[in-house]
Amino acid sequence: MTLSVTSLSPARLVAQSSIDASASLTLEQAEATALSNQPRMLAAQLRARSSIERIREARGGYQPMVAFNATGVRVADTGASIAAGNITTSAVSDRFAYGANLSQMVTDFGRTSALVGSARATAEAQADAATLTRAQVRLNVREAYYQVLGAEAVLRAARAALDNRALVARQLAALAASELKSTLDVNFAKVLQSEAELAVVRAESTVAQQRSHLATAMGQRAPVVSPLADVPATQDALPLAPDSLLAQSIVQRADLNASQSTQKAAAQFALSEKRLNYPTLNVLGTAGQIPFRDHTLHDSYAAVGFNLNIPVFNGGAYRARQAEAELEASARTRDTEELRLEVGEQVRDSWYRANEAYRSLDVTTRLVGQSKEALRLAQDRYDAGLGSIVELNEAQLNETSAEITAADATYSYLIRRAELDYAAGLLN
Repeated sequence: MTLSVTSLSPARLVAQSSIDASASLTLEQAEATALSNQPRMLAAQLRARSSIERIREARGGYQPMVAFNATGVRVADTGASIAAGNITTSAVSDRFAYGANLSQMVTDFGRTSALVGSARATAEAQADAATLTRAQVRLNVREAYYQVLGAEAVLRAARAALDNRALVARQLAALAASELKSTLDVNFAKVLQSEAELAVVRAESTVAQQRSHLATAMGQRAPVVSPLADVPATQDALPLAPDSLLAQSIVQRADLNASQSTQKAAAQFALSEKRLNYPTLNVLGTAGQIPFRDHTLHDSYAAVGFNLNIPVFNGGAYRARQAEAELEASARTRDTEELRLEVGEQVRDSWYRANEAYRSLDVTTRLVGQSKEALRLAQDRYDAGLGSIVELNEAQLNETSAEITAADATYSYLIRRAELDYAAGLLN
């Protein structure tokens, strides 16, 4: 079915839509479009890339720090010989000097290494978050895609029912004109035809809404106007039990992997906070020129040295930071355990729903066949004058309801199967 969209011109539709309306849109094409266009997917990828830069930030502690300085001094009182803020006596002289300072960390007893490990684990967690977003985008597309197919199947059933009831109404009107049927039967038939028309209107509205949802899931502004390629309901066999999927989900669920990486990052950060109490050894160097100076000064300078910093007392701040980080790491461990329980429950619940929908497929197929046969018999009885219009009406309603139920069962199973695949981590 092709929907007419009056608010968008054909040129704008072609410009905004990545899918040609004359060609069928497959599920694979819809997913590929969503993964390329969805802003949420692109944002997750950018965050994953930004978290990699934090590893480089943490590794910067291993590299030498070089700074350029230029200093100019004009003494107001030539008799000054002490500079405030300095313990050692130093002459304050007129001068202009420039040079560079270098500081190279020799060791901080593993604190920088722990910070790098924490940043690396955080980057892994962010990459897993991007993978989870990818799975969610694919799930949303599949659900929207199947909902469109289901709504269109309902629309086809509603239109078939309308055609059938319109035909019956015309036949009864002709028979009533020949005084072979009563006007009551004609009125009943027209009521049924009006109800069928209302069902078609509602089904058309549902199709339009579901196509709009599919466009949003694909990251498109323009509505999806292409016909959708159907998907067999039994293309993948449902596992006989959720046990194999449970083991698979523990390994493949991106959110669980992200939680584990976050816990690892917290543990590494706690280790770095513990190592705040360790000494830090740096090598220092400085060199420069003094083109304008007092005659008592040399025209250049250079020096090397080292600085050993040993924390002695900081008011308990380092100990508090260590305790905070360790408690947070323990909390992250509990979060991971809780998420593992939730993942197991999601897999089992998704399998039970998918199994229920799968078992319903055969039942609804039989129901459609039985309702069609019942409608045929009711029609024959009515034509032979053995049945009433009420009996025929009930048979028509049952047949339409069976068709809709069958369509709903087919695409409900596909949706439940997509949810099961997501729960097991198969949509990564």
